[in-house]
Amino acid sequence: MAKELKLRYGMNPHQKTARVFVKDGELPIEVLSGAPGFINVLDALNAWALVKELRQALALAAAASFKHVSPAGAAVTAPLSDAERKAYFVDDMADLSPLAVAYARARGADRMSSFGDFAAFSDTVDRSAAELLAREVSDGCIAPAYDADALKVLRAKRGGKFLVMKMESDFEPPEVETRQLYGIYLEQTRSAVVPGPELCKTIVTKKKDLPKEAVRDLVVGSITLKYTQSNSVAFAKDGQAIGIGAGQQSRVHCTRLAGSKADTWWLRQHPRVLEATFKDGLSRAERNNAIDQYLLERPTPLEERAWKEAFDPAPKALSAKERADWLAKLAGVSLASDAFFPFRDSIDRAAQSGVAYVLQPGGSDRDDLVIAACDEHGMVMAMSGLRLFHH
Repeated sequence: MAKELKLRYGMNPHQKTARVFVKDGELPIEVLSGAPGFINVLDALNAWALVKELRQALALAAAASFKHVSPAGAAVTAPLSDAERKAYFVDDMADLSPLAVAYARARGADRMSSFGDFAAFSDTVDRSAAELLAREVSDGCIAPAYDADALKVLRAKRGGKFLVMKMESDFEPPEVETRQLYGIYLEQTRSAVVPGPELCKTIVTKKKDLPKEAVRDLVVGSITLKYTQSNSVAFAKDGQAIGIGAGQQSRVHCTRLAGSKADTWWLRQHPRVLEATFKDGLSRAERNNAIDQYLLERPTPLEERAWKEAFDPAPKALSAKERADWLAKLAGVSLASDAFFPFRDSIDRAAQSGVAYVLQPGGSDRDDLVIAACDEHGMVMAMSGLRLFHH
């Protein structure tokens, strides 16, 4: 291990000088293939911390798909339905390993946003996970170790330019962290708390039943938010994030964004989407784009033309009623928030996307109104007392 690693450039190519280093000891990261840039390292370290904490909290293989220092998706392993396998473009891959399933779920949360992602794995990357990642447009990955055949697969990706990084699994950052901004140093105690099932104990709504699957999903959502640019809200189901609303100044805008992504995740599993056939020669990314345009509620004439040209034959557009009827079937969704809800509007929006379980810190002057909104929608809500801002 080295003490310093030169980077290709900073956040932008004109920022020529860039490096990653430690003042004491050696770097806990090693480059096994490719050459990292500044943002690659930001994604790698945040994504690694996320999957390490998911593994620690839930004792399940975990994966994350990062873009621009926020997760596009994160998940632990859980059995895939036939519809999910097809929606995630893995229906042609038999016997996926638990780690590969976790990444299929993480990337399947928002396949549009995961285009060109940085992947993170909690466990040793096996050939199954490597072959799945090799099929996707991705910039790099980080994991504690790689099987020899998996590393061979990844080193061949992008003509050897695909970035493969190894992280010391037992590395623990110092208790105090420092950053420099505009020539000025800031220092704080690192947020070392790992959100776990114990955060769900203080239930404040009339309904008290919180199934173990919901607890798992609330933990997935909370750990995801710990490494998402604030303000942030995450919708989760079946062990994975299904909609992440990141970096919004208004909490309800976070919820609307996360809700719209969750709706799209569910609409991708509509039978008409799953049964649609594409024209020959379309890449996986082009197929994702076509599905996204097909699912737009009010596409422009050019967007409509684009998706019709991608399918063979072009499927009939979903009517407003068909869309509403399908979305009404989405249920049992969990919602985590990195800070309290100042108004009930986020709860009302969440109810439209099947949210039944909520975890948030609490502490608003209007907590009583938020609780009343949850009761009105028949939700179970727990208050953790733990804010999870990340910047």
